[in-house]
Amino acid sequence: MKKLIAATAMIATAMSVGAAKAEDSVFVGHLMDITGATGFIGKFYADGVRDALSYINENGGIAGTPLEFESVDYAYKVPQAIANYKKWRSRNNMVAMQGWGTGDTEALISFVARDEVPVFSASYSGHLTDPTGKNPKTAKPAPYNFFYGASYSDACRAMVQWAAKDWKDKGGKGKPVFSHIGDNHPYPNAPKEACAEYANELGFEVTNPVVVSMKPGDFKAQCLTLKEAGTDYGYLGNLGPSVVSLVKSCGTVGADPTWLANIWAGDYETLKTIGDVDNYIFPVMTSFWTDEGVPGMDLVREISKESDKSGKEFRTHHYIRGICSVYYMKEAMEWAKENGGITGPNIKQGMYARSDWVPKGLEGVCMPATWTAEDHRGINTVNIYSGQAHDGNIKVTKLETVTLPRRDDWLGY
Repeated sequence: MKKLIAATAMIATAMSVGAAKAEDSVFVGHLMDITGATGFIGKFYADGVRDALSYINENGGIAGTPLEFESVDYAYKVPQAIANYKKWRSRNNMVAMQGWGTGDTEALISFVARDEVPVFSASYSGHLTDPTGKNPKTAKPAPYNFFYGASYSDACRAMVQWAAKDWKDKGGKGKPVFSHIGDNHPYPNAPKEACAEYANELGFEVTNPVVVSMKPGDFKAQCLTLKEAGTDYGYLGNLGPSVVSLVKSCGTVGADPTWLANIWAGDYETLKTIGDVDNYIFPVMTSFWTDEGVPGMDLVREISKESDKSGKEFRTHHYIRGICSVYYMKEAMEWAKENGGITGPNIKQGMYARSDWVPKGLEGVCMPATWTAEDHRGINTVNIYSGQAHDGNIKVTKLETVTLPRRDDWLGY
């Protein structure tokens, strides 16, 4: 009997400790790709997320509540992402997740809606922006999906709008020709239909999509297709070595469109690896590491010291977007704590509590964002930059800022 009483007491104590831990901390899962198909760029964003989570935890957590997290390299494999999500839900009582790719994020839409777990992804697929299924074109309502930045569709639309003006400014005759270039994969496919429709609306001739593998290779055949079609503006849906291979291959056969790169294909690292390019356009959603006079960059530099004590390592805008993603989640969690507790549903409501919202301390770094219960397009403004690379010298120049309308027919795709 004494042993039974002792055992019962130990179980009760363990349950009490477990309950206290659950109340005294919150867990966030973090999916990242460092070694998979998007690791070329994924490693930078992953560092931003990890450093931000560590910094928050070391500086008071969520208004005094410790923040626990685990970062897992799922190598861009959807089944592995789903397995980690299920593990975190069952073992760690995960209240929110920092995600990565389009394939895995879209595969998890129904899971996270059922479990009421807000996911802050690095996929900017327009398919994640319709929380209620308001638009008949929405494949699946995504009430628990959020991301910081313009969607791939809206970023492409903004660049096409810029391209229409660029064509006129250069004295182009007839219809400019637009081509979507990318793998047959959820990530490059996400804006394909939406952007082509808008290009048609603006008077472009739109070619059939040109399929290019996410893996690097010899893409001269695809480049000859672009040359034969007379492509003036080519949207780059892939990233990293694939894009580098394509641009170099096209240079060897005389295919020289103006490249409109998605946000993951536009950065110093990609330009440096291409080595020789002039006509490279891409969207940007934060300030750059080298920008001066940006108040919020002080906090970014402090966060950067989590993995670089020297404070000297150059950080890409992908790294900085990772910080923005975490800090929007952080402030939604703080709102949740003040309004019933840090739970998934309360965090979601916290995302709707403010408008034109920049996280405290990141002024001038993150763009003002607004999410509502009917519209998860947090940002509809796109900064468009031009990149050039010659002999190892990289030059990046801001061209213009495009603010898109929040058209109902653009919601959800």
